[in-house]
Amino acid sequence: MAKKASKKSSKSAARRKLIDAAKAAQKNAYCPYSRYPVGAAVLTDNGRIYTGCNVENASFGLAICAERVAIFKAVSHGEKRIKALCVAAKSAKPCGACRQVIVEFAPKDAEIIYVDWQPLEKKEKITRTTAGRLLPHAFNPSEAGL
Repeated sequence: MAKKASKKSSKSAARRKLIDAAKAAQKNAYCPYSRYPVGAAVLTDNGRIYTGCNVENASFGLAICAERVAIFKAVSHGEKRIKALCVAAKSAKPCGACRQVIVEFAPKDAEIIYVDWQPLEKKEKITRTTAGRLLPHAFNPSEAGL
């Protein structure tokens, strides 16, 4: 029984570390237009955490979401598989483009954590789901023969 409790507390500690990393990344957001800072963190199969924040541009179509920044950082370091992802912002949820990128690199059972984080009020509400539930009927490259 102690082994099971230890495994659960280890997973809980890893989840807290991921949440804290996403919240810290949010502080680096460059969002002068929307004033909507977002932070994200991904945990890879190798146990490493990569963070990202949203980066806006005056040409709005050139902006990039925090989730994709974190995933692309992981990929640029040779990581190709995500075990978990956390996104932190007020009413945090990945957009459609981010959901497609997530399912490209995360197995269906990968944990996805939304942290509705309001730093000034120091309030957080945590919601968990899986990558498989993010985007029903996602484009699957292997099914398309790619």
